[in-house]
Amino acid sequence: MKVICCTWLLLLFLQPLYAQLPVPDDSLQTIVQQYKITGLSVAVVKNNEIVYTRALGMQDLETKKPLREQNLFRIASISKSFTATSLLQLVKAGKISLEDDISSLAGFRIRHPKFPETVITLRLLLSHQSSLNDSQGYFSLDAINPEKNPDWEKCYNAYEPGKGYQYCNLNFNLAGTILERISGERFDQYVKKHILNPLGLYGGYCVDSLDNSLFVTLYEYNRDSARFIPQPNAYHPRREELASYISGYSTPVFSPTGGMKISARDLATYMCMHMNYGSYKGKRIIPRRLSKQMQIPLSEKENYGLALHQTEKLINGERLTGHTGSAYGLNSAMFFHPKKKWGIVVFISGSQAGYTNGYHNAIRDLVNILYREILK
Repeated sequence: MKVICCTWLLLLFLQPLYAQLPVPDDSLQTIVQQYKITGLSVAVVKNNEIVYTRALGMQDLETKKPLREQNLFRIASISKSFTATSLLQLVKAGKISLEDDISSLAGFRIRHPKFPETVITLRLLLSHQSSLNDSQGYFSLDAINPEKNPDWEKCYNAYEPGKGYQYCNLNFNLAGTILERISGERFDQYVKKHILNPLGLYGGYCVDSLDNSLFVTLYEYNRDSARFIPQPNAYHPRREELASYISGYSTPVFSPTGGMKISARDLATYMCMHMNYGSYKGKRIIPRRLSKQMQIPLSEKENYGLALHQTEKLINGERLTGHTGSAYGLNSAMFFHPKKKWGIVVFISGSQAGYTNGYHNAIRDLVNILYREILK
């Protein structure tokens, strides 16, 4: 009787643990095969805890090295939220304001040529309402600097700043430069010291500061040749540019707009911090009020806040907050539900999938599988 009782108590104790260990591997593998995904890494958060991680496919097709959960992906535009989070730390410290003129923050005049009296604020920059565009490129601030580019006026759209929206990578390379100028710390080192280290995460923007053996090769699929083409520029170390680095101007070398390298599990931990409005497991990264400002859309049409946006188009019936990424063949997603305390991270290193209604088909399918089989 005593043995039976002990066994029953043990099973009762273990039941919640088993409930947190779903394994939708077969469903994920089906999507990998359907879209010819080269490498896949996912992480799922439920009730504020990471309950599922999985890596499938290859870290590198040529060497046939299997993908592991600790491997690092360049995550593209999800990186923007790290830049915005860092700047909000400076807002908290009273060093800057979201209403500051970015001309004074960046160190050179930034004004729309048709609306020279309209101040472009930091808030407009982080919400893609600055009226800037990427037509002159965004890998150097020379594009927008009147002293460097005779065609600088082409960097602006026809509408007045604050009166329209256009997603623009230059916004965030400029934002990263402002972070560097105001903080006095090199951009990549600031993010590591003030966000990654406090949360216990491994990653960063500087290639040579990371273990290169962990990088996942990214692939663009060429439909004409029916081949996956590796994209080594995703992890270009930029050593020559760094050798002549000008603090407060050369910052786009690190790509504040898209250059973060991190694992799915560690990004899920970072996501939990935003899901809990700036704090996770006793580590306060930004104040609650500023974290909420990141997540609240400034426009109902675009549903974009400050480097985070809301969507109801990914999972039917769920309004999620987060961001996607797409560059060098990679597709990524980080979305969470701040009230229900769950979230999903998905990285794809290359695939043959297309897009529907603005979302990558494989990302959408994978997010819905993880939601249905683990969260719902």
